[in-house]
Amino acid sequence: MGESERETGRRLERAILELLERRGPAKTICPSDAARAVYEGDDDGWRDLMEPVRLAARRLVTAGEVEITQAGRPVEPDTARGPIRIRRAR
Repeated sequence: MGESERETGRRLERAILELLERRGPAKTICPSDAARAVYEGDDDGWRDLMEPVRLAARRLVTAGEVEITQAGRPVEPDTARGPIRIRRAR
């Protein structure tokens, strides 16, 4: 992973945590919320950040900061397929 990728990853991690802080303890965010918060353009380029957001969320799961959920239930990050949500770890 190059330096710019690491910096983007750190920015995405911060965005996830800041968005969750603003939403409240029991709320979730969509990964696209973090991608849009970090993306600096006016077009749909934020979509290119969707996989990096998922990777950032996985790192935060490992750190015990967040959970990845599907249908309101925590799932293992490595096995999650399809749409996910992110919430503070309980």
